[in-house]
Amino acid sequence: METTTEKNIATFTHLSTLTQYFIPFGNYIFPIILWTTKKEESEFVDHHGKQVLNFQLSLLIYSLVLIMIAIPSFLISAFKNVSFESLIHHNDITLSNFNLEDNIALLTVGLICVLIFGLLKVAEFFLIIYASIKTSNGEKYKYPITIPFLK
Repeated sequence: METTTEKNIATFTHLSTLTQYFIPFGNYIFPIILWTTKKEESEFVDHHGKQVLNFQLSLLIYSLVLIMIAIPSFLISAFKNVSFESLIHHNDITLSNFNLEDNIALLTVGLICVLIFGLLKVAEFFLIIYASIKTSNGEKYKYPITIPFLK
């Protein structure tokens, strides 16, 4: 049976990831601090600390993959008709002859990646709240779509 202190620390470990909206990399810094202070003393805190960090690292990888697909898709479709010579020698670049029909596939791929990224961020927020509620009730919670980096 977990003590109230263990439940509170594990719950705050989950909630500390929300600091990403105020402090850059707060979703990694604060959970690591909370987890490392009590991981040796409590199996419950250790489990939830690993879950939080695995979830945040998984979301980072998913986001990077989506960005690596979306940005080239938009850039290729925008600069498809611009010659390399005009990029190097001219200060003024005009995107002429932009044909939406020729670029619809790449633009669709890019927009789908942006949409999935947005859905991931919304799901992340609600999953953090849900995990915090489960943890405060003393239940062990495992995030979905998580790669187990820390075991």
